[in-house]
Amino acid sequence: MTHQPQIKIPATYMRGGTSKGVFFKLDDLPQAAQVAGPQRDHMLLRVIGSPDPYGKQTDGMGGATSSTSKTVILSKSSQPDHDVDYLFGQVAIDKPFVDWSGNCGNLSAAVGPFAISNGLVDADRIPENGIATVRIWQANIQKTIVAKVPMTDGQVQETGDFELDGVTFPAAEVGIEFISPSAQDEAMFPTGNLVDDLEVPGIGTFKTTMINAGIPTIFLNADAIGYLGTELQSDINGDDKALNMFETIRAYGAIKMGLINSVEEAASRQHTPKVAFVAPAKDYVASSGKQISNADIDINVRALSMGLLHHAMMGTAAVAIATAAAVPGTLVNLAAGGGDRNSVKFGHPSGTLKVGAEANLDNGEWAVSKAIMSRSARVLMEGTVRIPGDALIV
Repeated sequence: MTHQPQIKIPATYMRGGTSKGVFFKLDDLPQAAQVAGPQRDHMLLRVIGSPDPYGKQTDGMGGATSSTSKTVILSKSSQPDHDVDYLFGQVAIDKPFVDWSGNCGNLSAAVGPFAISNGLVDADRIPENGIATVRIWQANIQKTIVAKVPMTDGQVQETGDFELDGVTFPAAEVGIEFISPSAQDEAMFPTGNLVDDLEVPGIGTFKTTMINAGIPTIFLNADAIGYLGTELQSDINGDDKALNMFETIRAYGAIKMGLINSVEEAASRQHTPKVAFVAPAKDYVASSGKQISNADIDINVRALSMGLLHHAMMGTAAVAIATAAAVPGTLVNLAAGGGDRNSVKFGHPSGTLKVGAEANLDNGEWAVSKAIMSRSARVLMEGTVRIPGDALIV
């Protein structure tokens, strides 16, 4: 039998926030993968090493977690007043599936630096020293993201002293603004309510806040599902009964949010919506051993991504947290103490994060003009990634 040799594809492996992913320029991809479709999906699956029944992604670039099984495709923007188009693909680990239904807020921090370093931003928009403002069109959700990228001597500044819980080493701070992060042409609260009763057959009925901001998210109270809100990954990710409960809640919540029509459809939409649970501020010990005091935070939040408790917090879910906290009466706002607020500092399994949002009530509908947070990013490796030559054959 004759086997095709491997092919090389220019690629960059980057950390953005608490995630890692393989970044590509659109015009560097094989011709068949430059358009959406089975060939592109098959190529990205092979790059990452999925589907892997062992759950390890040993034969690819993936890191066997939802935070490290990610791909990004970038190109010069087709939109006016934007610099770069950003397309995100969440690659399933054990299934032959790439989910294009949402954004990755963490990797959004790496988009600006990559775009500058790879010639996707016009030179006259990049200062020799100071802060470069990169206007990003998030193609999955049709939204604008603005990245504030530090520059030194004409190069992206990656090193620095900004510390981000969930990332071991400090780096340069990248400011991220998510502009009007609610879903396009949809209400921020899709049911029209700040709090709903969600009936989940066989499990129970729960108070929920369901929001479209950053990423569609279903918030529950921790005590309603038997948790404290201070849990770490080890408390949940080895508990199949708990994971099945969360997935069932996610499926029925997705139906109520109008994202899917049947429970069965949830299996093909793993990236969205997210499920998170909240609790008033409590002391706990983070996964790093760091002591988190209730005096240092407003609220505890835990969120699941791709079926497992996240080790820190997804950037898009942080946008949902900031937005919900800014709207009086949501479960997030109430757990944080209630009232008017334009920022919230929350505890997550790896530590803490402060996020801000500007929300307002307009003709009876809540809207958020932008959500703000800081992240960091850096290049881990660049060059070419190799995949077998038949990887584009579907």
